[in-house]
Amino acid sequence: MTASATQPTRSAHWFHSNRQISRLAFGGAPIGNLYTEVETATAYAAVEHAWERGIRHFDTAPYYGYGLSETRLSGALLGKPRSSYTLSTKVGRWIETDSNALDHPDGFFVDGFRAHFDYSRDAIFRSFEASLKRLCTHRVEILLLHDVGSDAHGENHQTMLRQALDEALPAMAELRAQGACDAIGIGVNEEAVCLELMPRFPLDVIMLAGRYTLFEQHASRRVMAEAESRGISILAAGPYNSGLLGDAAGPGRFYNYSPAAPDVLERAQRFYSVCAETGTDIGAAALQFPLAHPAVATVVCGLRSSDEVITAANRFDTVVPDETWDALRKAGLLEADVLTP
Repeated sequence: MTASATQPTRSAHWFHSNRQISRLAFGGAPIGNLYTEVETATAYAAVEHAWERGIRHFDTAPYYGYGLSETRLSGALLGKPRSSYTLSTKVGRWIETDSNALDHPDGFFVDGFRAHFDYSRDAIFRSFEASLKRLCTHRVEILLLHDVGSDAHGENHQTMLRQALDEALPAMAELRAQGACDAIGIGVNEEAVCLELMPRFPLDVIMLAGRYTLFEQHASRRVMAEAESRGISILAAGPYNSGLLGDAAGPGRFYNYSPAAPDVLERAQRFYSVCAETGTDIGAAALQFPLAHPAVATVVCGLRSSDEVITAANRFDTVVPDETWDALRKAGLLEADVLTP
């Protein structure tokens, strides 16, 4: 894959509003202090470097740092023409102050806040209004319902799904009709709920994190096919699978936000070995892989520093030779008919 170093928007997907989004997008969870505390100056510099490298879509959520990611993102983008970039944020988790919330159970190093799920109609409107204030904007291009699904809700999944269908998603559709957003959808880490919702509510987009990736393709095949047939755009997030394929030196220690099991690390090492044999940076292959699918609008990469932005942008621009994809197929690491760049 080739791309301009300053404008990775060459074949961007179009939403109903005829607005393009860049094919490489900035994931804002890390600048909300996910797992590691990030200085505000570092966060601002990351966004600025992303801008300099042509990244024009920025994803965030009130859950990311309990508002910190949204606030930092708006501060870093201050002065940039609002029409020159696109935003996605999320609803479904209500953020409130809690002086006892000091143990960082969700991985965000921010004291004094907690988040709880609320898919009620009133909560959707209140959450969206609060996000707009933090983002210093009157609208966003994409609005996502955050973490609907059994992974997040367990035995309460069906109850939450019913509320999502009866209250949350219709409220989001009202916001779209009012022009407060261009597209609505869900932001999830699991395939099953995508298949549950697509036939039951007209979604525009799905942010699917860590599922349609170089490391994983099989389980998400039905989701990708269904999305393509329905004209639903996929925002492919988590291309490195929680850092498993993110380090050029070897497999990372985490997978699906948890320590990677031995069999996962063993399989990951096979990807590294094949890429090494063909002289390919595995991170470039992982970052570019989802973009070959026609349903994918952008790949969303979580970024916390200028160095990480530079690495991601360089990987986006790197040409991955055909022999790498062929070797991965021959090794049984890619599905025989999966699309590659």
